[in-house]
This record gives sequence, structure tokens and C-alpha cells, in this order.
Amino acid sequence: MFLAARWYARSMLREALVIAACSIVLTLGCSDGAESTARSGGGGDGGAGGGSSLPTDGACDGKPFHTATISHVVSFTPGAGAGFGADHLPEIIYGVPHGGGAHGGSTDVVSLGTDGEIVVGFGDDGVVDCDGPDFIVFENAFLTGKTPFKELGQISVSDDGVTWTAFPCKTDALPYTGCAGWHPVYSNPSNTISPYDPATAGGDVFDLATIGVKSARYIKIVDQHNTGWTGGTTGFDLDAIAVLYADALPQSNARKASSASRSW
Repeated sequence: MFLAARWYARSMLREALVIAACSIVLTLGCSDGAESTARSGGGGDGGAGGGSSLPTDGACDGKPFHTATISHVVSFTPGAGAGFGADHLPEIIYGVPHGGGAHGGSTDVVSLGTDGEIVVGFGDDGVVDCDGPDFIVFENAFLTGKTPFKELGQISVSDDGVTWTAFPCKTDALPYTGCAGWHPVYSNPSNTISPYDPATAGGDVFDLATIGVKSARYIKIVDQHNTGWTGGTTGFDLDAIAVLYADALPQSNARKASSASRSW
């Protein structure tokens, strides 16, 4: 019943969305307001609830403990069947996740489409490697019985936006080690579950140490073409990213952004 209702809601929304091509590049700047929102951990509707609260202490190499969410989209190359949420980019992936729990995926997402790709950044900050998980990627996975409904994505990171290091992503069978898009999301602005708590937030956690990387300014997600939906809602569905350890990175590492463009 839930799956049918969810499919119907999505199908109605996708009628209003059109992707003119399957290889479009989107480059967006980051406004001061968006950057400030991302660093405070809140989205446009994050509110003051526990779902948008930040840790208040902790350290990595003696530096203050920062947190961050997505502040800008560097590029978006939608694949076949993309479209859902695209008319609300980039704001729809800013701020904290809108998890629906174990059996209810969020609709506050953008669908990448089959083999679609998105690259996001965090203003002047980047992910730094500390003890344990360094960031969490939130999709809209949910459980059917005990089996996750998966739309997997491979995660890669980069300091300069040119050279990338990927997390190995096992797509053939459970557990989908190293992939994003198979753990339900529990953190939501309306509840008290912090998106910065790997033990309770849900989503898929990543530790830079597992791929030998010390810091990363950009995160790239590439759909792994094993979707269960069609037309407009296909592929990995990005809700949000929470960076557990963030710090300012040298500007020399930053990719030179091209002029902003947006075209569907």
C-alpha cells in the first residue's frame, strides 16, 4: 500500500518535470546566505528542533569541532530517468536530511537518473579525517521487510575537483559495503535525532581513512544503475550530506568555478 501511494505521488510530480537532455552540466555558486546556513547545520526549514542541533565539543588535531552540510552544487549531470526534485535545485539538498524512517523514504530529494552524477561542496570548508566516520550521505532508502530498497551511489572525494578518490562500492549483494543509498534515514527536522550522530541518524557513513585521504573539499556521487523506479524518479536520490569533521581548507586547493549556468 505504501509503495503504491509513494509511486503515485511521485508519478504525479514527475509530470511537471522535464529533462531536455541526459547530459547537462549545472554549475552554481554559493551565496553567503547558503554558506552560513550550511555551516550552522540548518536547512531552510531546519527549525530549532533536535534534528538540526550541532555537537558542542570535540576536537581533531587540536582544532575546534565543526560541522557542515552542502552549501553549493558544483555540477550536476543527470542520467536517463532523472527529474524528480530538479526544479528545486540546489536548495532541496541544502541543510539537514528529511528522513522518513525505516519504512518511509523522503521526497525531499533530487533523483540523479541512471548513471547520473552530482558534485557538491561546503563553502570554504572541507571534510577532514578524524577518528571514526567523517561524513554521512543521506538518500531515501527504506526497508521492505528486512531488505533495503536500494538505489546505490558510489562516493568519491577530491581536494581540487580534478583528481578523485573513490570509496570501493560493492553492488552485487548485501551488505553493499562502501556504497551510499541503502540505509534508511531517521534524522528529520521534526524529531530530536541529530544528523551528526552516526549511531542514530541513519544514512551511510564514510571515513576518509579507509581510502587514505586526509581532506576533501568536494564530494561526488555517481548512480550505480540498479534502480527500482522509472521515469523521473530513477537513480540515486540525494537528500543531504552531514560533515562530522569540517575545517577551512587552503584556497589553493579550490577548483576554479566556471560561470553559473542552469538549463533543463
